[in-house]
Amino acid sequence: MEIIVREFLPEDIEALTELYNHYILETAITFDLYPYMPDQRQLNWMSHYTHSGRHRLFVAQCTGEAAEAKNQVVGYASSSQFHSKAAYETSVETSIYLNSNFAGNGVGSQLYEALFSALSKEDVHRAYAGITLPNETSMAIHRKFGFEQAALYKEVGRKFGRYWDVMWLEKAFKEINL
Repeated sequence: MEIIVREFLPEDIEALTELYNHYILETAITFDLYPYMPDQRQLNWMSHYTHSGRHRLFVAQCTGEAAEAKNQVVGYASSSQFHSKAAYETSVETSIYLNSNFAGNGVGSQLYEALFSALSKEDVHRAYAGITLPNETSMAIHRKFGFEQAALYKEVGRKFGRYWDVMWLEKAFKEINL
């Protein structure tokens, strides 16, 4: 299996939407409750990513010879606006989503390596990640990349008839003396 990690392309929207919709419908990892159509996802989500700056989107694509996986988008990692108030602009929220058939093969690490390498060249002070608990896989990859616990929100979201806790983790990028 060969994986390339690259910047997003507009034509990735259908595959990215399908991947994310799986997590909406099958897991509590995201607190979205209803699946998206690709045009909604393009307008409300993908349109704010650029190929430079703080808000980035990297895609993992399988390029191996296996016919069932050839050119398949198998995951993504992103950095988005943390909060809308201007003083938060040097903080980003990161996310990572993988096709479950490709988990545990280093694809997530490749995605985060590309994302954090790009962000290290930008004016980013902190990265944050919210993880619905329990999720040992997500906790492990975030800790691998230097994230530490910042907060625990108890029973903050309701999905599938129960309340879920969310652990917020943070990663320092640059110390800036103002």
